[in-house]
Amino acid sequence: MVLLCVVSVGLFVCLVSAAVFYKQGHPGLCLSQPCITVASVVMGGLDRSVDPCSDFYNYGKSRWGTFSNLWEQNMLPPILLHQAEEKAQRYYQACMNEDKIEELGAKPLQDLISDIGGWALTEPWDKDNFQEVLRIVSANYRTSPFFSVFVSTDSKNSNSNVIQIDQSSLGLPSRDYYLNKTAHDKYLSAYLNFLVDLGVLLGGSAESSRTMMAAIVDFETALANISVPQEKRRDEELIYHKMKAKDLAELVPAVDWMPYLTAVFAPVVLNESEPVVVYAKEYLQEVSDLLQKTNKSLLNNYMIMKVVRKMVSILDQRFQDAEQRFLEVMYGTKKSCTPRWKLCVSDTDSALGFAVGAMFVKDTFAEDSKAIVEDMVAEIKQAFEENLKRVSWMDSDTKKAAKEKADAIYNMVGYPDFIMNATNLDKVFNDFEVVSDLYFQNVMQYYNFSARVTADQLRKPPYKNQWSMTPPTVNAYYNPTKNDMVLPAGILQAPFYSRSWPTALNFGGIGVVMGHELTHAFDDQGREYDKDGNLRLWWKNSSVEAFKKQTQCMVEQYGNYSINKEPVNGIHTLGENIADNGGLKAAYKAYVNWIEKNGEDSTLPALGMTNHQLFFVGFAQVWCSVRTPESSHEGIITDPHSPSRFRVIGTISNSREFSEHFGCKADAPMNPRHKCELW
Repeated sequence: MVLLCVVSVGLFVCLVSAAVFYKQGHPGLCLSQPCITVASVVMGGLDRSVDPCSDFYNYGKSRWGTFSNLWEQNMLPPILLHQAEEKAQRYYQACMNEDKIEELGAKPLQDLISDIGGWALTEPWDKDNFQEVLRIVSANYRTSPFFSVFVSTDSKNSNSNVIQIDQSSLGLPSRDYYLNKTAHDKYLSAYLNFLVDLGVLLGGSAESSRTMMAAIVDFETALANISVPQEKRRDEELIYHKMKAKDLAELVPAVDWMPYLTAVFAPVVLNESEPVVVYAKEYLQEVSDLLQKTNKSLLNNYMIMKVVRKMVSILDQRFQDAEQRFLEVMYGTKKSCTPRWKLCVSDTDSALGFAVGAMFVKDTFAEDSKAIVEDMVAEIKQAFEENLKRVSWMDSDTKKAAKEKADAIYNMVGYPDFIMNATNLDKVFNDFEVVSDLYFQNVMQYYNFSARVTADQLRKPPYKNQWSMTPPTVNAYYNPTKNDMVLPAGILQAPFYSRSWPTALNFGGIGVVMGHELTHAFDDQGREYDKDGNLRLWWKNSSVEAFKKQTQCMVEQYGNYSINKEPVNGIHTLGENIADNGGLKAAYKAYVNWIEKNGEDSTLPALGMTNHQLFFVGFAQVWCSVRTPESSHEGIITDPHSPSRFRVIGTISNSREFSEHFGCKADAPMNPRHKCELW
């Protein structure tokens, strides 16, 4: 590391020195300090021994820390001022009060379990309270033991919110871990040992805990067996089922639905005519059968275990150590030395993220960046629509409707306006009570607060300007039911964007992110929603068939990639692959349009690289990442994104412009003759 620092400093000094001599003879160079700095970073990340036409990912590999490092940078403890911000401070301080957490030990969770009704870990259990416990763990502690219930925009009526029901998540990241036991034996063993450790920490003997937890894992395996793989759930038209609340009794007779829904959405008054959208009809039918034939003691133990799993991270160090041992096996990484404050600020962001976000914006986000980024979004949208005109497989009427949808996309950049008004911000968290020294109690209060906020949405139309990410978040998203695109302030900084960088780097970084999110409106799932956010058939059949034919090319292309001899799932990753390819194409077109309006930008010194090449290098360096084999395996199974390597080379190999600017010969690995093209 010392040698690396010396070399980096030396490189920077050399570049500064060279700038003095370059200035007069090379007026096209950008020799400002930011340009010299970023040039040294880009140069340090390039591997010149790699042919960019053979493997652009390794050619452009960067030492940039992207999502995780940038998130930690965003999470520096802020100075807090207003009422909502003071609540965030108290929440944070309670999380930081490790002495109090250690003093209380397991007692807060043991008391909670007792209040729910107990379980068979520490004493004989024989009660007939399944319905009551299901209501309590779902309503009070926001767990989803057998199915998930939530409020969200009705996909077929985007002007209203509706209760929605879907299959639940499992203890391990994917059903594959349970069903392919030969390949996943070490993970299942680690999971069982983790649950046994939790049982012992909560007062059970090692023997009784192992017996009970083994039965729980067997039951969860049965749940995994009836759950539907994500790649079979991509067509929402096929899985959307709307009914009345009273119809749930016939679909899932094992659950007493009206008391359950009344508890979960209290204080809202529901009746049997309440509309409900079910996204896992067959799964719920099978869950009902499973519940009816399973021992009630086991069901109770499982429901309590789901609560316990959720509380592990807010208990004393023994619980966190047990979880860490499990995660080391799951992801192949040793315990990190992450400071407690980073964990606590992250958790505070989860609970009071817009209060934390207000400080983050005031402290780090330049206001004029918002206007600059909004202009970039407009340029990306214009470029996408220009590319749309050249799409040959889509009929003219559908193409016209697609343009209207692109025009209608609503952009939200940086942060929601309400967080900069202390009165409005305080009002949002008015009902959230927070104390300074009881972390466990604060988290329970947050669950109650969150439940009331969710219930309140049921009787109101969706709020157009509602954000699903907090301002410090290093990410972005597209929401099909609102037809909006959100770019939080957290991602509007290096390595994605800087006001002082060459335009090529900004378009290759944040510009591709913008194009990616915009293209989600036209991926295999987003395309099913019209410009108003309604799930309906608005394409002509000929264009639907042509779209499926075009996307099959990407399914096969990415399905031929593999990590550690494990193939990428081309169907599961299709939406993100479409967005990656469309995003790069739109961003590059927008960059070319920018040059036509503003002229060529100055180039960076010492790289020997055109700005067009720099655009693609900027794109590649953003996606550099390192993962353990275990983490890569988990990503292959669960992540809808392709592994980072293939996000780069898969997209680059479909780009004619890339091969043109890097002079790639026909049939070079990055320049195959047959390219997958969609948008």
